[in-house]
Amino acid sequence: MNEFLQSFGENDPSTISTSIKLLLLLTVLSLAPAILILMTSFARIVIILSFVRTALATQQMPPNQVIIGLALFLTFFIMSPTLQQVNEEALTPLFDEEITLDEAYSRASGPFIEFMSKHTRQKDLDLFLSYNGAERPESIQDIPLTIMVPAFALSEIKTAFQIGFMIFIPFLVIDMIVASVLMSMGMMMLPPVMISLPFKILLFVLVDGWYLVMKSILQSF
Repeated sequence: MNEFLQSFGENDPSTISTSIKLLLLLTVLSLAPAILILMTSFARIVIILSFVRTALATQQMPPNQVIIGLALFLTFFIMSPTLQQVNEEALTPLFDEEITLDEAYSRASGPFIEFMSKHTRQKDLDLFLSYNGAERPESIQDIPLTIMVPAFALSEIKTAFQIGFMIFIPFLVIDMIVASVLMSMGMMMLPPVMISLPFKILLFVLVDGWYLVMKSILQSF
């Protein structure tokens, strides 16, 4: 039995510390997709970019890989202050063995809760608080992640759809104008999308549409 325990480094604290770090790393990596999608700005950005492509009616241009990659790097750019705070307050002290794993979790969740609370509607937060039967917390840090994360995700989807609607309006006007012109000319069998697509792309290029979209996304945070 002693040989079995010693094989796992019972008498070697450095081996135990390395094992804990490896376990923590694997846990974070397994939860990384959920953290990226539901606890950062990624969901809002990727929905808005998808709305832009749909409004332009360019099918798969830009491709999904481009949209996901752009959303990913924009997310890192927007979340960099939060990630830096998590690294300084939680990860670095944990790896230096200055704090415990529970303390690291509390310190790491704090910056994320603060970020999410800034972009969460009170109505959405009250929905999950009332459903859970929880009392109104005294401070933002007292809100558990099980309530904050779905409320934040719901608010992000609402905001993304609102911005997407505003993006759709000018392209919808172009489609209506082209459809009216074609009907007045008796060309009802010609799909309006085929005619309006070049005009929508031209308008998007002339107004520097991608710059305006990126500016709107950054300003929304």
